[in-house]
Amino acid sequence: MSKAAHAPETQATQFLKANKVAYAPHLYAYEEHGGTRVSARELGVDEHAVVKTLIFEDENGKPLIVLMHGDCKVSTKELARQIPCKKVEPCKPEVANRHTGFLVGGTSPFGTKKAMPVFIEKSILDLPLIYINGGRRGFLVALDPREILRTLHPKCVEAALVD
Repeated sequence: MSKAAHAPETQATQFLKANKVAYAPHLYAYEEHGGTRVSARELGVDEHAVVKTLIFEDENGKPLIVLMHGDCKVSTKELARQIPCKKVEPCKPEVANRHTGFLVGGTSPFGTKKAMPVFIEKSILDLPLIYINGGRRGFLVALDPREILRTLHPKCVEAALVD
């Protein structure tokens, strides 16, 4: 079931509607620890166009959002250098859940519980369409990546490592 007739209402979809963002909902069969490889396969799209929402923290424990291509990893050294801070590391899942209000695997950058700085891998903006989490496991929304610039005001970084 790719196109959702009855897409779920989440904090993320409420944020998208409130900000007049055009998006297409896509439900798929979620697999624990399957990641973007599974969602790309289920939707029949290139994993490079599936964008991960990752919650990191700096050396002071301040959370931040990193948006990265599904088929890439984040170079924490390069990210720290560019944002600038001494070091960044992924948050523990339970900490990420508290910051965002979403369960890991269903984290969206839209409608997070806590306002956090957003960093986006620059090349994501070159894509015509991206698939990003809609606020629930097994639920992505397809949208124009420039909507992220308009609604979240992220800082562009170049910290991708090909997975």
